[in-house]
Amino acid sequence: MSSPTIGIDKAESLVGASMIRIIMSQFAQTAPDAPAAPRDDSAIEDLIGAQGLSERIYGFVEWSKGQLASVETLIQLAIILASLAPAAIFGPQIKKLIVAQVAPRAPYGVLRRAANAFAHIATPIALYIIWQGVSIALTAAQMSNGLVNAGVSLLAAWIVLRLVTLIIRSAFWSRVAFFLVWPVAALDATGLLDDAIRYLNGVSIPIGETDAGEPLQFSALDVVRVIFIFSALFWVTSIVNRFLKSQIAAVDELTPSLQALLIKILDVLMPTAAFLIALQMVGFNFTALAIFGGAIGLGIGLGLQRTISNFFAGFTLIADKSIKPGDVVEVGSTFGWVTEMNARYVTIKTRDGKAHLMPNDRFIEEGVINWSHSDRVVRLHAGFGVSYNVRDLRAVAAAAQDAALTVQRVLKTPAPRCNLVEFGDNSVNFDLRFWINDPANGVANVTSDVMMAVWDGLHGMSVEIPFPQRDIHIKSWPTEAAPPVRPPSDAR
Repeated sequence: MSSPTIGIDKAESLVGASMIRIIMSQFAQTAPDAPAAPRDDSAIEDLIGAQGLSERIYGFVEWSKGQLASVETLIQLAIILASLAPAAIFGPQIKKLIVAQVAPRAPYGVLRRAANAFAHIATPIALYIIWQGVSIALTAAQMSNGLVNAGVSLLAAWIVLRLVTLIIRSAFWSRVAFFLVWPVAALDATGLLDDAIRYLNGVSIPIGETDAGEPLQFSALDVVRVIFIFSALFWVTSIVNRFLKSQIAAVDELTPSLQALLIKILDVLMPTAAFLIALQMVGFNFTALAIFGGAIGLGIGLGLQRTISNFFAGFTLIADKSIKPGDVVEVGSTFGWVTEMNARYVTIKTRDGKAHLMPNDRFIEEGVINWSHSDRVVRLHAGFGVSYNVRDLRAVAAAAQDAALTVQRVLKTPAPRCNLVEFGDNSVNFDLRFWINDPANGVANVTSDVMMAVWDGLHGMSVEIPFPQRDIHIKSWPTEAAPPVRPPSDAR
C-alpha cells in the first residue's frame, strides 16, 4: 500500500519543473522583444520536426542573459537566498513554542495532529511568511516581484499538501490534495491562472432560464469550484459525522434500532448537505433542478431500482424493529448475529468468522428467523431413541433431563423436558427439550454437548441405543416345485 506522503513526494519533485515553466512563461512573454537569430534550419531539424529549434534556443539564451543581468531579478534572487537564514533561525523557535505550549493543550485527534503538523513544518512556514512580507514590500516600492510571488505560490502549495498528509493521514486525500492544490499553484506561479479561469468560465452549458427570461449557465469553472468546496465540506462533515455517531452510541437510553436509524440518517444527510451547500456557495440556481428533477428521478429510479429498494428496506427494518444490531438471526442457511445495518445491506457474522452481507430487501421478501427478537431465551431439541427391551422409560427420560443439566449453558429454569414422541420401527424415540439464553454463542455446539451427556448417562444405565438392523432369511425351493430347465430356443 502506498504511503500517504506519496503526493508530497511528487509535489517536491515537481518544484524544479514548475520553476522551469515559470521561466519559460516569462520567456514566452518577453521573447518577441529579443533579437531574432538568423533562420538556418538543418536537414536534421527538418527530419525530427524541430523547425526553428535553434531560433528558440538562441532567443531563450538572449532572454536569460538580459533577465539575469537585470537589477530587479538579481535583487529578488538575493532576497530569496538571504531569506533562508532567518527562516532557519526562527523556524526551530516556532517549533519549540508549538511543541511546548500549543500541542500539549490540544485535545487528542485532529487538533493534536494539526498542532504537531505545524510544528513539523515550522521552518517552511517561517520562510513563507518572510517571502510574503518581501513580496508586499516590493509591491509597495513599485519593484518587480514576479520571481518572489512564484516562490510564494509554490511554497504555499507545498505547505498545504504537507499539512493534509500529516493531519488526515489518508492516501486518498493526499492524492486529492495533490491533484487539486498543486495545479492551481503551478498555474498561479506561471501567471496562467487568470487565463485558465477565463477559459473554464467560458465553457458552460445552459440549465434553464430565470423568471426574467435570462439564460442560466453552469460553467466548467463552477464545476471545479463545487469539487473544491465539496471536498473540503465532505471532510469536515465526515469528522462531525463520526463525532455525532460516537455520541449517539454512548446514549444508553436509545435502543439499538433507534441508534442504527439515526446513524443511517446521518450517513445520508451529511454528504447531501455538504453537496447542496457547495452548490449554493457557487451561486447555483436551484430552480433549474425543477426542470430536470422529474427526468433525473425517473432515470435513477429505473437504473437503481434494486439499490433504492434496499435503501428504503433498510429504513423499514429499523423502523419496525424486526431486527437490530446484536440480534441472532437465521436467513436461509446462514446463522449468526447482526453486527451492522448499513444503507444497502445488513452484516451477519457467523460462528466461523465469516461476514455475510445480506441485502436489506431479502429480509422483507424472504423473511428471517430472529432468535432474539423479544427474548434471548430459546429452546433447542436433542432427539434420541432406546431399545424396546428397556422397560422403565420414565427413568430414561429423567436421566436425559439430568444429563442436560450437566451442560453449563443449559438453563435450570425453564427446566429441561424429555418427551416420548413415538414408538418407531426400531426404537422408542424421545425428544429432549432444553433452554439457553445465549444463542449468539452457537446452538449446534450446545446441542452436541447435551447429546454427549445423554450418551454417557444412558450407557451408565446400560440402556441400549439401537440402530437399524435387517435380517435376511433365504428359503430353498421345494424339489417338486422346481421349474424344469429348458434349453434355449435357438439351441441345436
